[in-house]
Amino acid sequence: MKDFLKAASLGLALPVSAFAQSFVVNDIRVEGLQRVSAGSVFAALPVRVGDQIESLEIQSATRALFRTGYFQDIQIGRENGVLVITVRERPAISKIEITGNKAIKTEDLLKGMNDNGLAEGQIFKRATLEGLAQELQRQYVAQGRYGASVKTEVKELPRNQVELKVIVDEGSVAAIKHINIVGNSVFSDDELAEIFELQTTGWLSWLNSDDKYSREKLTGDLERLESYYLDRGYLEFKIDSTQVSLSPDKQSVFITINISEGDVYTVSDVELAGDPVVPEEEVRRLLLVREGQTFSQVLMTTTSDYITKRLGNEGYTFAEVNGIPEANEEDKTVKVTFFIDPGKRAYVRRVNFRGNTRTSDDVLRREMRQMESASASSARIEQSKVRLERLGYFKEVQVETTEVPGTSDQIDVEYTVEEQPSGTIGGTVGYAQGSGLVLGANVQENNWLGTGKSVGFAINTSRYQSVANFSYTDPYFTPDGVSRGFNVFYQERDYSEINLSSYNTTTYGAGVSFGYPISEISRVGLNLGFNHLELSTHSSSVQEIKASPRPIAGVDGVVSLDDVTEIRTDLSEAVEAGSSLDFSEPVAPELLDTDFNGFVDLYGDEFDTWSVTTSYARSTLNRGILATRGASQRASVEIALPGGDLEYYKFIYTGQYFRPLTKDLTLRLRTRLGYADGYGDTEQMPFFENFYGGGFGSVRGFERNSLGPRSTPAEAYDLVSCAVADGVYSKTCYVLDPSTGQLVSDPVTARRPDPFGGNILIEGSAEVIFPIPFVKDQRSMQSAFFIDAGNVFSTSCGFSQLNCYDVDAEHVNVSAGVGLTWITGFGPLTFSLAKALRENEDDEIEVFQFSLGNSF
Repeated sequence: MKDFLKAASLGLALPVSAFAQSFVVNDIRVEGLQRVSAGSVFAALPVRVGDQIESLEIQSATRALFRTGYFQDIQIGRENGVLVITVRERPAISKIEITGNKAIKTEDLLKGMNDNGLAEGQIFKRATLEGLAQELQRQYVAQGRYGASVKTEVKELPRNQVELKVIVDEGSVAAIKHINIVGNSVFSDDELAEIFELQTTGWLSWLNSDDKYSREKLTGDLERLESYYLDRGYLEFKIDSTQVSLSPDKQSVFITINISEGDVYTVSDVELAGDPVVPEEEVRRLLLVREGQTFSQVLMTTTSDYITKRLGNEGYTFAEVNGIPEANEEDKTVKVTFFIDPGKRAYVRRVNFRGNTRTSDDVLRREMRQMESASASSARIEQSKVRLERLGYFKEVQVETTEVPGTSDQIDVEYTVEEQPSGTIGGTVGYAQGSGLVLGANVQENNWLGTGKSVGFAINTSRYQSVANFSYTDPYFTPDGVSRGFNVFYQERDYSEINLSSYNTTTYGAGVSFGYPISEISRVGLNLGFNHLELSTHSSSVQEIKASPRPIAGVDGVVSLDDVTEIRTDLSEAVEAGSSLDFSEPVAPELLDTDFNGFVDLYGDEFDTWSVTTSYARSTLNRGILATRGASQRASVEIALPGGDLEYYKFIYTGQYFRPLTKDLTLRLRTRLGYADGYGDTEQMPFFENFYGGGFGSVRGFERNSLGPRSTPAEAYDLVSCAVADGVYSKTCYVLDPSTGQLVSDPVTARRPDPFGGNILIEGSAEVIFPIPFVKDQRSMQSAFFIDAGNVFSTSCGFSQLNCYDVDAEHVNVSAGVGLTWITGFGPLTFSLAKALRENEDDEIEVFQFSLGNSF
């Protein structure tokens, strides 16, 4: 027969008579287990076989089993010498369903429940579920959703299982209707409200949600308010109280802040204490706080940071510098003392890298200016970080220094990088604005196989060009950073397909280049190249390329204007009769003479040139792609050397500058200048080396290459069929006007002047870079409002060239708009929407533009 004791979960009241006498446990038997293993029970049970137990031991064993959380009922009894434990397990969770949540993601809620032991397959604990529901509701309240409610339902299922339902009604975020600051007399309510992140409802609140109350945002605003006063000398400023009240419908929030401003304090003295390590005069040069100034907390903390960084540059990485103000309430002055504790000089044990799954450690390590085993320098550590960012391989670079355990003078430096696409690889089948259908295969990779080397090769064809090229650059040809590169190429281009004058080129060549660093931010370059170019002109090639009128292939003679009607009538009759007629006469060469010579007439159509290009580049940009601060400039001079078929020179300067305007806005200024001309035996600049403007990287809002001088269309003349043999037209003739002795022009064949380019380029742009709304990761995207200005000019305009001017501010084109660049795996994808604000007579407007492969 069994004697049982029933144990309650909140307290155990066991009749002593049930186990009036102690007994020795000969065996332990557990009954009622379904999912919980017997091993888990025995592990929690404080009783073992062979133990002699009494009522107190039974109570202790019951409590221990309840503490496991696995059981909702436990009975312990005795059957002769066997201790019998009968349990009823808590139900298992079969399914969890969450509905109604939007502000907090379902996966985040499930993760939080799982961390607290509520997950499918786990033992159900009602108290845990209720606690989580209350915590979730508190989170919604912290977001300003005071009307939010969280309900839970537990549905029992067969086989001791339950289904949990969490029903969320998030409600709406309460909007701030009024912020009242009480006690301010020096600064107005409007001045103080501007420093707050929280604002009352405005016309842009739907976009930036600045009127949605949040406890964290209010805490930050109060800190900003305090700093605002402390930075202006109000050392006694304090926030007395803050009240946040809610309207009865829980939709409106009213905030009241009570403050005491106090008086303005002036700095009476600035002292240094502790061990500065570096000469005191150097430290004093870093002091932003000066005697006689109005006290400013931001100047004091910034001074502490400057001194800390200065000591860090000397290897004192763990230095502590604290500015302590000592106020004198009688004369309203404050004495500022900077306590300096340099600590021990630290040395770098290791420099480690994380996150570079593609790029090898060697590529990152060669950018390091902080060496292992050397004394740590904050400046060198930060400089190494900046050099990694400028590579353009990474979205983000972070650096962290950690103390080596067991030492007081060693640190490890760890750089964590997040890689991004640094080139394009693959086949191409698509359509591009300005080039049409594009077919080909190409690779352009600035971080080839993670080696940091730049490799590009391509075979592409489009209606504009067919290209085959190969290029290679090793940025560390020598360990000290001398770069070397070379390229070979072959290309055929039809410029009439990209909004330029009508001509074709076939070009092949090769080049070798070297670069030498002259400082951390500057380098010079040298390029030697050979180029072979063959020109092919069309019948419609403009006069600047080849003079016209010119004979056309297949034209056999000339006929009089007076005979045209008769010829056409007779030809028609002759065709019907199948007879032969011939009214043609030989072409009179004097009729095709011209006083104007094109480039091909003067210099031919095939050229071999040797060129040398020198360049200087300087960059302090924070990133290699989509920079947001710093500046860069590059100047180059290309000279086609004497001894080649052409002699000319080109000067190009590009520069850009970034300046933060606010936390989210950055000003970017950009310019591109160019000048070119011929020298020696080449009296005019080769037209195929002209500058062009318009489109991306130039003046957006105007068609690509459309700015600047226009060409002079070739003269076209009327042609007629002037001979027939056996009923078939066999000859074509020019038409001559006997009254003037000139060929008759054909207006049907007249063409609009094409862009021809010029030898002077002036471009500039001002942009305000802003974050894209609703996009969390902004590191691969950049948007900007812009104003572009510029044009292409010429110092040798032809007498009949349209839109051709020497440098003249009156003829500078201007446009404004918005642009977006997105770094994708296929290259930079760029869009712009622009409006022309000033244009010249023959300019071509293009409001929307896009490009794949060029940044704006």
